[in-house]
Amino acid sequence: MMLPWKQIVLLSITGCLAWSLNGTLIDLGSDYRRHMSGGSLIIRNLDKDQDSGTYQCTAFNTWGTILSRRASIQFALDNFKTQSVRSAVNVREGQGVVLLCGAPPHSGLTFAWIFNEYPYSVQQDSRRFISQETGSLYIAKVEPSDVGNYTCVVNNTVTKQKVLSSPTPLVLRSDVMGEYEPKIEVHFPDSVPAAKESVVKLECFALGSPVPEISWRRTSGVPFPSKVKMKNSNAVLEIPNFQQEDAGTYECIAENRRGKNAARGRISYHKPQWLQTITDTAASIEENLFWECKANGKPKPSYSWLKNGEQMMAEGRVQIENGALSITALNLSDSGMYQCVAENKHGSVYSSAQLMVLPSFSKSPLKALLKARSASEVTLECKPQASPPAISLWKKGNEILQRTEITLFPNGTLKIANVTKRDAASYTCIAKNRFGTASTTGRLLVTEPTRITMRPTNMEIIVGESIVLPCQIACDPALDVSFSWAFNGQLIDFQRDRDHFERVGGSISGDLMIRNIQLNHGGKYVCVVDTDVESLSTSAILVVKPPGPPDKVAVEEITDSTAQLSWTPGRDNGSPITGYIIQARTPFTVGWQAVDTPEVVNGNMLTATVVGLNAWVEYEFRVVARNLVGLGEPSPASAKTRTEDAPDTAPTDVGGGGGTKSELVITWEPLPEELQNGEGFGYIIAFRSVGTVAWTRAVISTPGVSRYVLRNDTIPPFSPFDVKVAATNNRGEGPFSSIATVYSAEDPSVAPKRVRARSLSAAEIEVIWETLPSLPERVLGYEVVYWEDDTKPDTVGKVRITGNYTQVNITGLKANTVYYLSVAAFNTAGPGPQSAPINNTTRKPRAPLNIQWSMIGSTLTLHWDPVVAMETESKVTGYLVILKRHRYNDIHTIFTNKTTAELSLSASDNYLIQIKVLSEGGEGVGSEPIHIHKL
Repeated sequence: MMLPWKQIVLLSITGCLAWSLNGTLIDLGSDYRRHMSGGSLIIRNLDKDQDSGTYQCTAFNTWGTILSRRASIQFALDNFKTQSVRSAVNVREGQGVVLLCGAPPHSGLTFAWIFNEYPYSVQQDSRRFISQETGSLYIAKVEPSDVGNYTCVVNNTVTKQKVLSSPTPLVLRSDVMGEYEPKIEVHFPDSVPAAKESVVKLECFALGSPVPEISWRRTSGVPFPSKVKMKNSNAVLEIPNFQQEDAGTYECIAENRRGKNAARGRISYHKPQWLQTITDTAASIEENLFWECKANGKPKPSYSWLKNGEQMMAEGRVQIENGALSITALNLSDSGMYQCVAENKHGSVYSSAQLMVLPSFSKSPLKALLKARSASEVTLECKPQASPPAISLWKKGNEILQRTEITLFPNGTLKIANVTKRDAASYTCIAKNRFGTASTTGRLLVTEPTRITMRPTNMEIIVGESIVLPCQIACDPALDVSFSWAFNGQLIDFQRDRDHFERVGGSISGDLMIRNIQLNHGGKYVCVVDTDVESLSTSAILVVKPPGPPDKVAVEEITDSTAQLSWTPGRDNGSPITGYIIQARTPFTVGWQAVDTPEVVNGNMLTATVVGLNAWVEYEFRVVARNLVGLGEPSPASAKTRTEDAPDTAPTDVGGGGGTKSELVITWEPLPEELQNGEGFGYIIAFRSVGTVAWTRAVISTPGVSRYVLRNDTIPPFSPFDVKVAATNNRGEGPFSSIATVYSAEDPSVAPKRVRARSLSAAEIEVIWETLPSLPERVLGYEVVYWEDDTKPDTVGKVRITGNYTQVNITGLKANTVYYLSVAAFNTAGPGPQSAPINNTTRKPRAPLNIQWSMIGSTLTLHWDPVVAMETESKVTGYLVILKRHRYNDIHTIFTNKTTAELSLSASDNYLIQIKVLSEGGEGVGSEPIHIHKL
């Protein structure tokens, strides 16, 4: 049965802030049975399943973290049977006996025995002994007074609770046992581990008759010191405050007159004990740390190291060997709490110490001398290595700089804008945290700006020449100056390229000499001037000259498609000429174009044949030399020369058609001048009726013409002809074009019949006719011609309608006017014969009648009868009231679609009023005028 503990307290001397059970952090916020008080863990209502195990306290603060020694909770007497009946023990008088308690071995328990009933307990003497190791009761020699019931009492020293076993009856047999020598029943182990300053207890008890006497000795013969105590009739040897000198072999001797017996065991340091521990250490960044801890114990303890409660491994800067820890080149991350742990199977001990890494500028000190150009911006960085972060302040000379005087950033950086000579001084950055203070100092020197006084310029150079590119400066004497040159983006190595490059000049001159210039020396040269405070550069481009222009280009011979040229060479500028390119220009090309030669023209040739020219084209030629540098300048142009030949190209787009009656029209696309190939250019036109064999030819000597018209009354309308066209000049005829089919003119031969006209309005007449019967020629549509006066037929209007229509409306005519009209058919040859003229008169509107007016004040009201259009009249769309003012001779008009109107008149003038009808044909005849005199 489990001991009903109410509460247990695990004490922490270090002020624990967290507890773990079996390596897992205990969540005290959600655990109602466990809570912490002053660092100690208090557990109520203990439960074996939830609370058994190993506990460890973790203490931490801003300095770091350490772990306590481990403590364990075990549940004792779980299987101790308190209710089961125990069997009686039968012994003889004078015999020794052992009564077993039966409690499992656990620390923190003490034992006692009750004789018969409480409160009678067994008193220990030389004959009776209760072992606190096993809990059993030992009686060296049983007497009749010992008969009775014995109950084992188990006391828990932690919870102050006790448990009682079932009684064990002791029964005396009738016979008596004689004397016998001592038999040791209780003795200590052969090896007893002991911790320094602990209390060591050794038990030794023997059965025998007579009752044996117990004595103790050290096998070394060294007598016991006064602190050693014998208890319970010498059955217990107690050594308080155990020390190294107390270790050794101890012997227990049990003796009576029948003999004696002995038991031995060795007490030694088994649990680790510190011989050397670690201490708090303060070190600067980049320093090295060495800590060593030493402990003894048996077996020999092993060592491990913790940093802030975490296991450390040997790697990189951290080395661990036995109890020694070394860290090289300390940095801020190394700060914290360290523990050395010595451990063997009997236990472990901890030694703790703090490592404090002091502020340091070892990685980022200020430059001893900082130079800055006048008017520039200076930034001084204060970057101490410190943990926790350090507070930074600045001194100029011996004076603390105030934030109102400077620009100081939160990270400690100091910025001085537009620096002047007055800013030159020593500057010190001071870093401070709770571990200590560090500083770094540098001197600021302000210099005048550097100027380039002589620069290189772009140049054209010739292979084999030598030149000097200048690069000279004026600078502050306090500055260190260096010159370097780059060529096409690559730094010049003066040692490797000493055959061609050399830097000449003094300390303020970085001139570059280039000797024996080669083709590959053309490019961009940059002089870079570096000082302590700035970098300047200047550049120039050197161009190695290509060949000079050839001269005296002449056309020796020319044909219709080739030309033989000759020339004289130009300068090679130090690089041999590798070849020539021939170029030509004509009035028909855009600029100069390269022309073909049968073979590559190399640098040794001074003549060439040009092929692929067009006949009858005026050419100019020029020559360009080439070497490894590139193409040179072109030569002057040759004299203009023209090629000749018979035309070799036929005209294109041959076609035609249309025209007037008895005409055959033939058209083509003229040849451009460059294809005419010679003088006396013209065209040959050949034609024949389709189905015949013989061709008829006609020649035109005009170069730009593109049309030929054959007129012959025998040509039937709209008849097909085969036609073709060729070009010709004084050198001969060219090829004919492909044959095209062209139709002759298709003049209509019949006029339309039954032409009628009808007036639709004052501005529109409808004309109607009958469609023409089927004719040999095509009819594309009809054309209506109209005019006003039969005696003046030049006043003609014309309306053309395409398609097989027999009606058209003529609009935009004058009202009440006689028009004469005639209709004709038309096709590609134009209009045919016209029909006999007819006439028709457009409609007219009448004037309004029965006009009445009345005057009230200055308002004049007009009324008139509505006008209804007759059959011959145009439809009325409204009325126009015209008001003429005599005094100012101005006219106002008012439109209305009613038969009444109101006018506002002035009393100081005379008026004339007239009304007209409006229709599709416009204004009609005005009414009789109405005169209104001054009121």
